[in-house]
Amino acid sequence: MSAVAVAAVRASPPRRLRGLKNISWLTARQLDKLSNALTVSMVEKRGIIFDEKHSPDSAYILLAGVARITCRNRKGQRTLVLMIAPGMIPCFPPQVTGISYNFRCEAVTVCRIGTIELESLVEISLGIASADFKWMASSYLGRWDLVQLRCANFMSCTLEERLALILLELSENFGVPDGNGKGVRLTLPARHRDFAELAGASRPRITEHLMRFEQKHFISRDKHQLIVYCDRLQSFLEQTHISANGAGTVVLEKRIDEFARFSDPKAARRSKHGNEGFLGPEEQRL
Repeated sequence: MSAVAVAAVRASPPRRLRGLKNISWLTARQLDKLSNALTVSMVEKRGIIFDEKHSPDSAYILLAGVARITCRNRKGQRTLVLMIAPGMIPCFPPQVTGISYNFRCEAVTVCRIGTIELESLVEISLGIASADFKWMASSYLGRWDLVQLRCANFMSCTLEERLALILLELSENFGVPDGNGKGVRLTLPARHRDFAELAGASRPRITEHLMRFEQKHFISRDKHQLIVYCDRLQSFLEQTHISANGAGTVVLEKRIDEFARFSDPKAARRSKHGNEGFLGPEEQRL
């Protein structure tokens, strides 16, 4: 939170928490524990409550006031996403490879904010470890946010940019480090038609762009498998975005470190066998 705009105040009594709609299902005993665990602060109008730089292991409750969540669009302009009423403030969606929205929660009026470690909140509310909760939520909800963010982002992207984003997304979900250590090998059979459906283009155009990507050394082929050079695609996306919006605005960020998790052999096996049918077995393969 903004250091200038925040002043610590006493914890919120349980009766105030009971009036908050999205946590009113907690028992009186749970509300009492939650009240004692909260660190309560005041954030002045237009102050920042939290942003993507803050720890994802903290949860925030709007006890009083009105807040909003904003992000930056492709032009680098900050735009309104959600208006927030008193209650639990939703966390930001998981980041998407090649895309940064720079989400931020701001105070529209003077706001009273309760902060608590996510681990403590989950234990008080559900009686389980926060890691178990995260795994269950991730497994149950899946990654529909990828679909929504992809659609919103694609509206102002060229076909080249859309294809680059798709390749990065597939590399994150279905990739393992290549033997030479420079690329990510896709473990699933991918067809040009599937790329065309994901990108909203014809198969001939996708084939044409994939050939260009190979000429630019963004990708390469090894038999029937595709090797993606993610750092080069990231650089390409950053450069195209800078050209469109000026050197002062960089919305696309490097997240190559995420691919380090693919070095886990178990993750590779899950990716290869658990998602093998994602793009289908027949037709032209890369």
